[in-house]
Amino acid sequence: MADAASRLRSLAERMLGAPLPVRIRAWDGSQAGPPGAPTLVIRNRRALRRMLFKPGELGMARAWVAGDLDIEGDLYTALRAMAGSVWERGEDARTLTQALRDPEVRAAGRELLRLVGPPIPPAPPREEVRRRRHLHTRRSDSRAISHHYDVGNDFYELVLGPSMVYSCAYWEDGGSLESAQRDKLELVCRKLGLTPEQRLLDVGCGWGSMAIHAAREHGVRVVGITLSQEQAAYARKRVADEGLTDRVEIRVQDYRDVVDGPYDAISSIGMAEHVGAERYLDYASDLYGLLRPGGRLLNHQIARRPQRDESTYEVDRFIDAYVFPDGELAPIGTTVTQLERAGFEVRDVESLREHYARTLRRWVTNLEDDWGRAVRLTSPGRARVWRLYMAASALAFERNRIGVNQVLAIRTPDPGTSGLPLRTRTWNT
Repeated sequence: MADAASRLRSLAERMLGAPLPVRIRAWDGSQAGPPGAPTLVIRNRRALRRMLFKPGELGMARAWVAGDLDIEGDLYTALRAMAGSVWERGEDARTLTQALRDPEVRAAGRELLRLVGPPIPPAPPREEVRRRRHLHTRRSDSRAISHHYDVGNDFYELVLGPSMVYSCAYWEDGGSLESAQRDKLELVCRKLGLTPEQRLLDVGCGWGSMAIHAAREHGVRVVGITLSQEQAAYARKRVADEGLTDRVEIRVQDYRDVVDGPYDAISSIGMAEHVGAERYLDYASDLYGLLRPGGRLLNHQIARRPQRDESTYEVDRFIDAYVFPDGELAPIGTTVTQLERAGFEVRDVESLREHYARTLRRWVTNLEDDWGRAVRLTSPGRARVWRLYMAASALAFERNRIGVNQVLAIRTPDPGTSGLPLRTRTWNT
């Protein structure tokens, strides 16, 4: 009988209808596949059972998080190869249902069943979030935010570095991650046109970096809101250490509960992805209502490519189960439309797609360089989640599967005076 790796390679290629672009090393030590290619390490039969009982991305994710599945060699090369042959094969690729109509594929499936051993579905890793019935209520949003952001401030310090900014940096060649994050915060402030004594609302304030920068460098008064208790405690300490408690207030508060407007400006950086399509118009309307006439909103948000049939859109199952529960991405055109429906005048849209790819690669490097400590601060499974999602996301930005955009919008007064200069892109100089 053939060794496990050769059997698995043959089965995978019959089911995919294409050559497998990576090597396989199985639990019996056998190897098969293209020489020199990254190696997919299948540590035990349990990995196969996970993929058998949850075919597709979620089964592979469970095996990865549990440590039943690993990659040797360059992670980006392996993910790029598998994305092209497994996850991004285009609309003409066979669906699972179509593949199962093929007698050869069904035979391969029966052989796989014989190979995996006892057909008992393994329990999901403890890092997986169970599906929720009610999305984007105040309670469910609070739980989702806590799952992602209350991993531990020490862990985020390790990954993000001293800037503690968890969003796309703004790069120049040769710059450090810290300088690129500082430049991003300054770019947001310039787009908002901040001047001393103005009021700024920072929605989804994270660990306080934007609030501190705006208060210290531009003299504004800031209210920062987050649903994460750990973020709020960390941000308050930073504010106190900077001597800015008279200018910066950090609240644990839902954006829907903010009632102390009007504000002169609002920044929403990497937060709107958590709002959800059904609630997005409400989100935009709430922010519009909190601005004074002439006030500006800077919405910094990840976007996906539009689909031919938008009704078929589904959230990424790995991201939903392990990273951002209930998170949803929308095309940039949809976001602009919703902001305009809420009453905003959209004045500028800037794509920072390549900047985010570079940022994510730096975060992955930070994580890998201090892997042992990252595992101690969280868990082996959680550290593996972050490594996979950040590396895969970097490739998704590079391959134009997703993007990130800064949208500048204004609550333009009835006379139509925007308050912007005739040439607005001076903030990039």
